Amino acid sequence: MSTTKIALVTGGSRGLGRNSALHLAQAGHDLILTYRSQQAEAQDTVAQIEALGRKAVALPLDTSQTATFPAFVLAVTQQLEQHWQRTSFDFLINNAGIDARSPFAETTEEDFDNLLNVHFKGVYFLTQKLLPLLADGGGIVNFSTGLARFTTPGYAAYAAMKGAVETLTKYMAKELGGRGIRANVVAPGIIKTDFTAAARAAFPQLEEYMSASTALGRIGEPDDIGGVVAFLCSDAARWVNAQRLEASGGYSL
Repeated sequence: MSTTKIALVTGGSRGLGRNSALHLAQAGHDLILTYRSQQAEAQDTVAQIEALGRKAVALPLDTSQTATFPAFVLAVTQQLEQHWQRTSFDFLINNAGIDARSPFAETTEEDFDNLLNVHFKGVYFLTQKLLPLLADGGGIVNFSTGLARFTTPGYAAYAAMKGAVETLTKYMAKELGGRGIRANVVAPGIIKTDFTAAARAAFPQLEEYMSASTALGRIGEPDDIGGVVAFLCSDAARWVNAQRLEASGGYSL
């Protein structure tokens, strides 16, 4: 049986998910990617991974729709059997996310629920449903945000969901430790991706302000994050568990 590790990255068609997938491929992992609507971008990422000599497949998934999770698990099972002759994968990277900025006093219940379903409920139940396929000795990487440590007005709901994910990650580490499964958090600061494009467009001085408040003097690039994810999915991180690893360049110290 092949000793190649397989990582499943949600939201792997663009942004930090795409970058994480490429770093994992460079580290020797095969990939299962999910995308919500950007199939062409997902297939482009698959092609880039294959150009690195690794296997990859892309599957549709809306992480806010928990009713679709059993069918998604079945699809993952079929792909594992077809492409790897395996019944399990090794690493789950819960990256998929949406951005919705609104002041606390103006946040609608609909906005709140949209964030909740993707960033917390989806992470909770997708991970739960995939546990039978997650190999013993594997790992989970959940994405949080620097906004769970420092505050930027307009992100109360988003940051609260990520704070919940950080607490959940500790419980995952504790309850899955008997299977040798590690669970950790990566918490990026502001990164120059499509995810933050609207905020950067709405506030032209945002990048300058954030850079001035960052010890390394700039905002982040996707390549600043993908390597952190790859590290947490490596033997070098085998004793790292239940930890929050903020990758923000030293913002707001």
